[in-house]
Amino acid sequence: MILDFLRHNRIIAGVLAFLRVYIGYQWLTSGFGKITSGEFDASGFMQGAIASAGGENPAVQGWWAAFLEAVALPNAELFSFMVMWGELLVGAALILGIFTNFAALMGITMNFAFLFSGTVSTNAQMVLMTVFLMVAGYNAGRYGLDRWVIPFLKNHNPRQKRKNRTVAAA
Repeated sequence: MILDFLRHNRIIAGVLAFLRVYIGYQWLTSGFGKITSGEFDASGFMQGAIASAGGENPAVQGWWAAFLEAVALPNAELFSFMVMWGELLVGAALILGIFTNFAALMGITMNFAFLFSGTVSTNAQMVLMTVFLMVAGYNAGRYGLDRWVIPFLKNHNPRQKRKNRTVAAA
């Protein structure tokens, strides 16, 4: 019942649009700031997260610190690029309401990466709000570009056309 309400109610779609734009603005401004500063480097953040994994009360779990140390830190330039542009693109997609579910998924993935790294900030709040966008599905982008893009893609999907021909022939 609640799931149906979130996924089909037009008033909720308006509330979700407001929520979507708010979260998108947070991502967009964060990514834009990193890109335009020209000095963003995630390696210091990663080193701090790795250091937070030790001691009596670690803020970062060992498995995550091991991932950061073995994979992310040696590729800090790539991860810095992905964070900057990921934040900007997720923000733009959420504000425009295009590929909303995918943008929300990528946003929540970044939020969890930051939370795993010991950062609290607004990440937990953004995770909670993003869950509503993801659960609402198409309704989260109803008042955005998804309103036109998703039906267009469904109508121009070659697999869907084959399926429709098979059903019509039967």
